[in-house]
Amino acid sequence: MRSRLVLASGFGAVVLAASTSLATAASTFDHGPMGFEPIAGSAYAASWDPTSPWVVPQGYTQELVSGETADRCGGAGLDIYGGGLDDWNDMNTVNETGRKRGRYLYRTHEVRLAVPGADPIYPDGGAVSVIDLETCEARVIAQDPTWTALDGIRWTPWGTILFAEETDGGRLFELTPNRNDPMSGTVVERPALGNLAHEGIEIGSDGSVYVIDESRGQSDGAGGGIYRFVPDRYGDLSSGALFVLGVNGETVVGEGVGQGAWIGPIDPATAPQAGTLAGGTSYQRPEDLERIGRTLYVAVTEGTRTGSAENYDGRVLAIDLLSLEVTNYVKPGLNAPIESGVVTGFDNPDNLAEGPDGKLWIVEDNVPSDIWVAKGRGGQADALALFASLTDPEAEGTGLYFGTDPHTVFVNVQHSKSIDVGSGRSPFGGRPEPRDGVLLLEHRGTHGDGGQAVGLIGTPRLARSVRTRRPISSRTGRTSSIPLPAGSLSTQSS
Repeated sequence: MRSRLVLASGFGAVVLAASTSLATAASTFDHGPMGFEPIAGSAYAASWDPTSPWVVPQGYTQELVSGETADRCGGAGLDIYGGGLDDWNDMNTVNETGRKRGRYLYRTHEVRLAVPGADPIYPDGGAVSVIDLETCEARVIAQDPTWTALDGIRWTPWGTILFAEETDGGRLFELTPNRNDPMSGTVVERPALGNLAHEGIEIGSDGSVYVIDESRGQSDGAGGGIYRFVPDRYGDLSSGALFVLGVNGETVVGEGVGQGAWIGPIDPATAPQAGTLAGGTSYQRPEDLERIGRTLYVAVTEGTRTGSAENYDGRVLAIDLLSLEVTNYVKPGLNAPIESGVVTGFDNPDNLAEGPDGKLWIVEDNVPSDIWVAKGRGGQADALALFASLTDPEAEGTGLYFGTDPHTVFVNVQHSKSIDVGSGRSPFGGRPEPRDGVLLLEHRGTHGDGGQAVGLIGTPRLARSVRTRRPISSRTGRTSSIPLPAGSLSTQSS
């Protein structure tokens, strides 16, 4: 069979496999549509080929889908900002429901509005782009000169796209694609969901929206929380109540693990401060969110601190959305190896994705940036394996995402060393500079589910074998909205 890994990247997409971080047999990960044999370790000394930037498992290949200078159809790709400026591809989603589901890939671009006189300057502001995965046509679907640091993006069960700004007081927006042309749409701001340093966005089975504040809350004294927005009406984000997660009776002092509760409502206009004052728990840079069944996973990129020293390099939390018990799902020194020098370990988890067989995929904000796969239900992972490692000496992998095809995964390579800002020169011996883009990773090996070769949704090859991603609202079988009354404190969620 052939499995694919689609990576949406600052340059491209790649597939990686890594060795287990736990004392677990590699066979734990060698089956299913994305089966792989873990790679031996992080790419500390691996040579860097900008056209194939990831170390991948045996049998996997990588192919550019759409970049700033080229695409897989032989076209020129999409270069939003020109002049050698990096497009800063960040997070990805496809149209998970509706007509032609899985055909359109939507991306945020994390460019930041510069201080006057600074370089580079992005006068057109942040953008959301879209790629037709069948034709390779790519265009900007939304852009505004006031948008800065666009990061998180999520398809909703009601057929819209949520995206947000990763900056203090950042805003969250809702984009409604045009029914007749999914490559165009309209955008409205959703202030009721909080002014936060947004990144991860997730949807509950009842239509609640989970968001985070990517502040160093424990160091700064405020923010760094995990929040739940409960709309007054399912699918209508114009009004509702915002709550913050508070953990009481910590099982590990200072870790923010133990019995949780949703506290509020709090003021969305000052959500970081209001949440902390109400009793919300602060973490060190929570970044991404991913819900698998009744569990909400949270990537916390930095560890707790003792004075100025970091105790460990980040972790992934698991929140049981029925009991609201909060645990360390993956943590260096607990059930993951500690990175030290050139010794492979788990370091600065950033983006999360649900794999086609329910495993949790994790990409690091680190050099080298690794992709890990964690297995195990409950509050703590019982197996962890290294899937891939990025050889680009200055980049990180972002936007890890599985679309409608179970054999493909998207991932971005962001702020690549290949980008020589403003110089107009290519450091690749006359070859087109890869720069930002989307990559397709393909598996031609012995591991997997034995299925037939498939391709990107929309192409004849892929259209024959696609995974229908379950609507987020149906993952736990509950679809009704259950708003919490003003002033309530609840230990239940969905």
